[in-house]
Amino acid sequence: MAIGLVMEGGAMRGMFTCGVIDVMMENGIKFDGSIGVSAGACFGCNYKSGQIGRALRYNIKYSNDKRYCSITSLIKTGDMFGADFCYNQIPNSLDVFDYEAFKENPMTFYVVATDIDTGKPVYKKIDSCNQNDLEWIRASASMPLVSRIVDIDGRKFLDGGISDSIPLRAFEKIGYDKNVVILTQPKNYRKTPNKAMGIMKLSMKKYPQLIKAMENRHVMYNKETRYAFSQQGKGNALVICPDEPLPIGRIEHNPDVLMQVYNIGRQKATEMLNDIKAFTE
Repeated sequence: MAIGLVMEGGAMRGMFTCGVIDVMMENGIKFDGSIGVSAGACFGCNYKSGQIGRALRYNIKYSNDKRYCSITSLIKTGDMFGADFCYNQIPNSLDVFDYEAFKENPMTFYVVATDIDTGKPVYKKIDSCNQNDLEWIRASASMPLVSRIVDIDGRKFLDGGISDSIPLRAFEKIGYDKNVVILTQPKNYRKTPNKAMGIMKLSMKKYPQLIKAMENRHVMYNKETRYAFSQQGKGNALVICPDEPLPIGRIEHNPDVLMQVYNIGRQKATEMLNDIKAFTE
C-alpha cells in the first residue's frame, strides 16, 4: 500500500503547510510519494530534500525584498514573485536547495500545472529539481494576472490550482491508496466565484478553455474539499487543516504574520502527531 502526501496551494497561506511538514519531518514521518500545487509545490519540495525550516527561513528573510515579491517586480519582470530571484538566486546561492538529497530520497514528488490551451491539469513528476523541473514548479505557482505564462517544451502553463486545487483523486489514480492531505482553509470553508473574472476574461481572451476552468474553479474546489473529507471518513485519507481562517492574505510582507501562520501549522501537526504516525505506519 502506497502512502502519499497531498499539499494544496494558497500563496502565503502555504506557511501553514510549512509548519505542518516541518513537524512531520522532525518526527521522521515518511511517505512513498507527494504532490504539491502552487505554494504546495514550492514549499513541499523541501520534504523530499529533507530541509527542515528552509521555506520558513527564506520567506522570513526576503519577505520585504522587492526582488522576491512586489509590484516593482511585477512591473519590471511581469511576475509579482520574481522568477529569477525565486527559482534561481534563492535555490542556487542565497538559501541553497539540496539537490543531491532530493534525488537520493526515494519518495516521488509531483507538481500540478494548468495547460492554458486545454484548461486541464498536468501532473509532472519532478526527479531532480534541475532547471526544467524548477520551471514546472514555477508554472504550478504562476497565478493569473500577476505572473507571466510559463512556456515549457512548447506548451503554456499557469497555476495548477486553476484546474486541480486538491489533487487527491489524481494521486489515488497514480497509485497512492492512503493520503495525508494538507489544506490551508478550515473544514467549513466554501470557495465562491472569482470576483476578478471580468478582468480575467479580458487578459486571457486568447485561452477560452482556461477561462472556462477559472469560471468553474469554485465548483471544482468545493467538490474536492468534500471528497477529501469523505475519504477521511472511509479511512483512506487524513486531512490536516486550520481550525479557523488563517490571519494572512495571499501576499504578506510582515515576518511576524508569516511566523504566526507557520506556528499555527506546527501546532496543528503537533496536536495530530499521534494520528499522523498511526495513519502512515
